[in-house]
Amino acid sequence: MLTAFARAFKTPDLRKKLLFTLGIVVAYRVGTHVPIPGVDYKSVQQCVDEASGNQSLFGLINMFSGGALLQITIFALGIMPYITASIILQLLTVVIPRLEALKKEGQAGTAKITQYTRYLTVALAILQGTGLVATARSGSLFSGCSVANSIVPNRDIFTTIVMVVCMTAGTALVMWLGELITDRGIGNGMSILMFISIAATFPSALWAIKKQGTLAGGWIEFGTVIAVGLVMVGLVVLVEQAQRRIPVQYAKRMIGRRSYGGTSTYIPLKVNQAGVIPVIFASSLLYIPALIVQFSNSQAGWATWVTTNLANTRAGVHIALYFLLIVFFAFFYVAISFNPEEVADNMKKYGGFIPGIRAGRPTAEYLSYVLNRITWPGSLYLGLIALVPTMALAGFGADQNFPFGGTSILIIVGVGLETVKQIESQLQQRNYEGFLR
Repeated sequence: MLTAFARAFKTPDLRKKLLFTLGIVVAYRVGTHVPIPGVDYKSVQQCVDEASGNQSLFGLINMFSGGALLQITIFALGIMPYITASIILQLLTVVIPRLEALKKEGQAGTAKITQYTRYLTVALAILQGTGLVATARSGSLFSGCSVANSIVPNRDIFTTIVMVVCMTAGTALVMWLGELITDRGIGNGMSILMFISIAATFPSALWAIKKQGTLAGGWIEFGTVIAVGLVMVGLVVLVEQAQRRIPVQYAKRMIGRRSYGGTSTYIPLKVNQAGVIPVIFASSLLYIPALIVQFSNSQAGWATWVTTNLANTRAGVHIALYFLLIVFFAFFYVAISFNPEEVADNMKKYGGFIPGIRAGRPTAEYLSYVLNRITWPGSLYLGLIALVPTMALAGFGADQNFPFGGTSILIIVGVGLETVKQIESQLQQRNYEGFLR
């Protein structure tokens, strides 16, 4: 692997892409530390120190922003509005015929959908930025901080508008940086920025676990977390690479004097076909009741129940609902992203068939049967990975800061594998050996 890295940097065009990507990453990380106007930075730092990793309510968004959310910087919203917009457009494609037609038009239709995604990203950034400013002004962003109400000293309408505009512009800039990496860098721009955001929180999270530990000065807890993280990375790589290959045979066709078809291929159905989307959906859905309680400041019985059972990540109700929601959304997302009828029709149109299965409806039923069978272990795997920080490490008191769990580990491994494959393919085009020999 080290030899492959050396060869990658020796290749002039690939070296330019790697250095360009590295420069964009540095610029992105600098932006996560630039505070927006109207914020008392000293009060923010004091509240961050007092919170000491207990901001579980905003933990998901803070992780995707690389820790910039709780710092209230220009990149506070990070890549989250773009992720949300992409998921919404993907779901609407199944519902709205116009979007489905655009998706089938090829590159032109994809470019149009990308443009819609940009517009929706800006709209969501305005909405989320307004919510974040309102939360910071009310002191709810750091509920246990003594100076939470003084984070935004000036509360006039002009200052609020400037803060929202700065956050929206920061989100648009992050989106542009991601597209630059896709066009002029090594590709997968948005995913790489997401990777960097999550990886940037690892050192502080690991050191916080060491400081909170009591065994041998915290080094035993630190070593245990590292060991569990490495095991989880290995297991996630194994499952993410696992797939069921459905063999497909194409019949020979004579057109003039030439023979077409007669080839054999396969349809790769991944065990984890839904990726990390079910974990994001489940986490976001469980945060909604807690957000309602936090903004309403209600002391009613329902609010107490929500705080005790849903907002508390160690509660049995939260763990059970989290697991069930992940399983449900795994099946839901696979159902809307993979259409067996459409695949079967395309195979029939081009003369393809699965050996032993008749073309048409029997093929669609067979694909649905196989997809449901492999989605069950995939959904259970997602649920178990997401619950590792809560269940396996609660005894060490590290579950609040554990970086190798749930969404983070799935994104880190997925983006890492995809990036390595892209660089490897470019090396192999130049007759070099890749990373994976």
